[in-house]
Amino acid sequence: MKAMLEWSATELSKAIHARKVAPSEVMAAWLGQADAVNPSVNAIVSLRDPDDLMAEARALDDAPPQGWLQGIPFAVKDLVATKGLRTTWGSPLYRDHVPAADDLVAARLRKAGTVIAAKTNVPEWGQGSHSFNPVFGTTRNPYDLTRSAGGSSGGAAAALATRMAWVADGSDMMGSLRNPAAFCNVYGFRPTWGLVPQDAEGDTYLSTLSTEGPMARTVEDLAQLLAVLAGENPEVPFPRTLPPLPLDRDLTGLRIGWLADWGGAYPMEPGILDLCETALTQMQAMGAVVEHLPPPFPAAQLWSAWTTLRAMLNAGGKRALAEDPAKRALTKPETLWEIEQGLTLTAQAVHDASVIRSRWHKHAARLFQTHDAVVLPSAQVWPFPADWRWPETINGHQMDTYHRWMEVVVPASLIGLPALSVPVGFGAQGLPMGMQIIGRSGDDAGMLAIGQAWHRATDWPQQRPPLVAGAVSR
Repeated sequence: MKAMLEWSATELSKAIHARKVAPSEVMAAWLGQADAVNPSVNAIVSLRDPDDLMAEARALDDAPPQGWLQGIPFAVKDLVATKGLRTTWGSPLYRDHVPAADDLVAARLRKAGTVIAAKTNVPEWGQGSHSFNPVFGTTRNPYDLTRSAGGSSGGAAAALATRMAWVADGSDMMGSLRNPAAFCNVYGFRPTWGLVPQDAEGDTYLSTLSTEGPMARTVEDLAQLLAVLAGENPEVPFPRTLPPLPLDRDLTGLRIGWLADWGGAYPMEPGILDLCETALTQMQAMGAVVEHLPPPFPAAQLWSAWTTLRAMLNAGGKRALAEDPAKRALTKPETLWEIEQGLTLTAQAVHDASVIRSRWHKHAARLFQTHDAVVLPSAQVWPFPADWRWPETINGHQMDTYHRWMEVVVPASLIGLPALSVPVGFGAQGLPMGMQIIGRSGDDAGMLAIGQAWHRATDWPQQRPPLVAGAVSR
């Protein structure tokens, strides 16, 4: 039954519901793949006892199929609390933490019928787009085990690429759904902010930068998982309703704006822009109209607003980590830096950042009056050595913060736009890359439809990493 590892989640769901495949068979295949592959990539952590998992799966064999994920093993990102299953946030402070309740994402996954079997690895506190932490170590890139899988959803992306996941949840404050998707040759979708609601914990009015979202090897699976994750939570403000997600459309007449390196503001390693431009040429052949656009807004202002608001939220939510000496000693320096930056902010600085954010939203809205989507690379660097903390330079340009090297994701994140990272192939060293397809607020269906047309034309995720190159085809 190894072939089922290559199926899409949609295909597997249909087979389970039609009783052509039993959940226990699926679980056995998944456990076998995790046993064979995970020691090399370290994507899956906190794996439950295999005997318990098999018993839970067997109990589903004769149960009436219910949700879309019925009987499908799922590894939840280790930034999401899972009832009865260790959740660490990558922090030694929570090395043995077992939550008493599910976060909203985990609860919705369970309701859809999944068997929550493990967690996926993350950076400590999800900060920095490289998934390493002192609890579980480093997640490695399936296409080159000496390289990073990205982050913070690096474990999720690597699990998808190595067929240890059919679909995966991720989260994205800066680029944590898009960057690892690009590094691992899969899809990552940051939905319009608010479409997947927050948990009703802490601040839910000012915290409008981060969102949960789906990752997958097909766009159809992205849409199906988004339907599981989305839906109003009446306990938090700013509700949004998931629109219908028709995926069938061609690209004829689609107006795409190519923003490249934002007029030179975002340094790129050689080959990344070329690969994206090759992809856009293919989209033109599919009927799209592509126009190279000048920068629509000053990049320096976007970065200033982003870092201010991010620091404010980090200081507000994590201040205790810096003020308690025992906790401080066990907290990564990047997190402490974020907190300390936030603690120096004035109310005027936060207001000014919000004004910039508001102005960018207005400019972006006008941009989407003339273009259906705009495109940027998903990352500014190729997957980098796994023993680095982060890339300190790009083409001789010094990075002044631990996350400056991924600045290209900020335009969409700052104002909560839907952004789909699609694979666009491999560079000279055989490393994957992706590009962001970004739409107007609320046009999640449009971005997924573009992605579906692209997937049907290319299906890059079928270019398997060496660890699974011998897997059985569908």
